[in-house]
Amino acid sequence: MDKKGIEAAALSIRSLSMDAIQKANSGHPGLPLGAAELAAVLYGDVMKHNPADSKWVDRDRFVLSAGHGSMLLYSVLHLAGYKVSMDDIKSFRQVGSKCPGHPEYGETDGVESTSGPLGQGIAVSVGMAIAESMLAARFNTPKHTIVDHYTYTLVGEGCLEEGVSSEASSLAGNLHLGKLIAFYDENKISIDGNTDITFTDDIAKRYESYGWQVLRGSMYNIGEIADLVKIAKTETQKPSLIILKSVIGKGAPKQGTADVHGAPLGAEGCAEAKRNLGLPENEQFYVVPEAYEFFAKRREELAQAEADWKKEFDSWAKENPELAKKWDEYWNQKPTGTAAAPEYKVGDKLATRDASGKSLNCMADRYEWLVGGSADLQGPNKTKVKNDDGTYSASNRKGRTIEYGIREFAMSQVMSGINLHGGLRSFGATFLVFCDYLRPSLRVAALSRLPNIYVFTHDSIYVGEDGPTHQPIESLASLRCIPNVQVLRPGDAEESQTAWEMAVASKDHPVCMAFTRQALTVYEKADKNWRETAAKKGAYIVAEGSSSPDITVLATGSEVEMSLKAAALVPSKKIRVVSVLDKNLFEAQGDSYRDSVIGGAKRVVVAEAGCSMGWEGYAKKSDLFTINRFGESGPAAKVAEDLGFTAEKLAELLAK
Repeated sequence: MDKKGIEAAALSIRSLSMDAIQKANSGHPGLPLGAAELAAVLYGDVMKHNPADSKWVDRDRFVLSAGHGSMLLYSVLHLAGYKVSMDDIKSFRQVGSKCPGHPEYGETDGVESTSGPLGQGIAVSVGMAIAESMLAARFNTPKHTIVDHYTYTLVGEGCLEEGVSSEASSLAGNLHLGKLIAFYDENKISIDGNTDITFTDDIAKRYESYGWQVLRGSMYNIGEIADLVKIAKTETQKPSLIILKSVIGKGAPKQGTADVHGAPLGAEGCAEAKRNLGLPENEQFYVVPEAYEFFAKRREELAQAEADWKKEFDSWAKENPELAKKWDEYWNQKPTGTAAAPEYKVGDKLATRDASGKSLNCMADRYEWLVGGSADLQGPNKTKVKNDDGTYSASNRKGRTIEYGIREFAMSQVMSGINLHGGLRSFGATFLVFCDYLRPSLRVAALSRLPNIYVFTHDSIYVGEDGPTHQPIESLASLRCIPNVQVLRPGDAEESQTAWEMAVASKDHPVCMAFTRQALTVYEKADKNWRETAAKKGAYIVAEGSSSPDITVLATGSEVEMSLKAAALVPSKKIRVVSVLDKNLFEAQGDSYRDSVIGGAKRVVVAEAGCSMGWEGYAKKSDLFTINRFGESGPAAKVAEDLGFTAEKLAELLAK
């Protein structure tokens, strides 16, 4: 270890961080000043990475879970030689900058995950570690190891207070993820003061109870940090938590207090901090020359490490051509097999959750890289994959089915981590009403443009006896309003297959699919190219009614069948029924297509077993056949009758 080089890097991280935050007049200097040594040790000594190729598949991953300390990461990425220039550093927190306020995946070279909402980063790291172990089990051979890397994350007290960190850490311990190493920046300070006011957990005991190895050291002993990592790596059956005692805002006039957490130090504060740290007081954005020199040498070593790996990979590929072909299919998300789509005929009756289960198995047979599971609802969600190589566990890393337990938030973040890692594609499942548990993760996935696949079953009041706690009324509207999120609500088994094909085809956005508990009838489609129309346009004509209908009903999911029944009860009116598989996609088509679908109808009626929010632009209030109140507990048909949400009641509306 080049201690002088690492010390120079740590000092430079502090210099760049405080000046960038001061110039922006915004930011969080506490963590970069307090944890600079860790970043310098990781990028300068511990981690296997290559700044010249930030997407090297066998690199170690680092996630800054405490994302408010983003200047720590930007500074070390700059020093290490990633595509983060000094001008980028100087534009910290400015519009269009490559150094936004919190790390954003896809915006900054070397940033592995969007973070900032506390606790989500460690959960993402769990997903990355799972992905590494899955790929290692599939592709390593007795002679060649081509997947062999670690996932590191830095957490603070705030991360560990958030519930998602507990969910994910518990899961990681249960799965014995020995290649996951988390560093806890123990500074005992939060925004409101000392953490003792709210947070007195014995973190060591807590993590030991999760099944983690717990180690302790000082943030300011670089040799000790490296040694602790070595010890962590010897424990292959447990993830490791390395607790590093630190001083928030180290070197600043008010170090060790809440005052240095989330505000610039001020001109005088920066000057005093520089004096305390031995930095030139009057120089801005100063980098110790030895830091650049150190990382210049380090880059040569890291480039050679990737070159050596490529030689190993080439040898492996030559000896294992079938595996090499599969590797390409995994990493480029190509078909690995063939499977016919399930077939249905008009009149078949089954719940769309059952149809989803059939479609999932079709997709799993076509795409071996599709992995995932349910939040303890495998049976109700119909997410059992038949050819899954078993359940993923410490003893079966090849398993494609992940048992998440009742951890919806962590499940979603693990999905994000798997997809961020690359080489695999992940889905997760729960009841639609429980999307609220994972919504913060879904939002970040959408911001990061990750193709997470969410299977949401039990999509309406027709859940019945479980009552209003389990009957999602507002969920569809709430999901549709998140930018970059695609929400699909198929009306029958055939549309369910199309929904799954759309979900797997997504490359840059999450897809949420809502499926029914109750059986629905497969209906005849007037549009003979309906699959293509639905996938490209979001909505299509199910029943023509007339070229110039009196009424057009825009329906989703189970209400398509309801609308067809209602239309048959009103023979005096020419009624067109449209299935809106994807409301947002339909709206994105523009007026011309929407008008052609509506067909110049004198009235438009909307039918959806959820709140009216978002549909107001299509029909007058009295023509919104929706549900704007909580449901009731009872048999599904009786609940619908009590709410006045039946085909007969819809027919009465249409007859007016």
